[in-house]
Amino acid sequence: MKKFAIIIALFCFQLAIGQAYTGKGDIKFQVGANLQQNGTGIVGSFDFGAGENISFGIASSYLLGVDKITNENDEEVPFAKFKDRFDLRARFNANLGNVINVSDNFDVYPGLYASLKNFGGHLGARYFFTYGFGVFTEISVPFAKYNTDALTPPEKLHNQFSVNLGASFNI
Repeated sequence: MKKFAIIIALFCFQLAIGQAYTGKGDIKFQVGANLQQNGTGIVGSFDFGAGENISFGIASSYLLGVDKITNENDEEVPFAKFKDRFDLRARFNANLGNVINVSDNFDVYPGLYASLKNFGGHLGARYFFTYGFGVFTEISVPFAKYNTDALTPPEKLHNQFSVNLGASFNI
């Protein structure tokens, strides 16, 4: 019973020292999975705190598992080209963890992004177990696509609703 009580006390102590967002100068790195229709891949993001509730950053994703797609010649091919698999985004976040005040370890951040493929928005949340490690999840949706024509199947990659989830690190 003593061991169980010590483990619970250590776990509660770890939860008490985590910080989801500390404001100006706060630096977060996140890495995880990107899930969208017709493909799954990896995502990485880097956010820098510019104010009490504002952060700016970059995010990049690359699709590893892509279902068969139809190319420009209406041929079904198993792989998409690099330019269709890769996306890079500049992003703005409004960190609302201290506004909603659920826990010091929890942060919710709606935001906007401009990418190589489109302009859109995202809604994310992260929870830190310790000062340096936590988990995150984000959903994103494009508001305006740069290509206004009918999109080919490869062009639809990164131009649709997507979900990201993974690990978050305090740097």
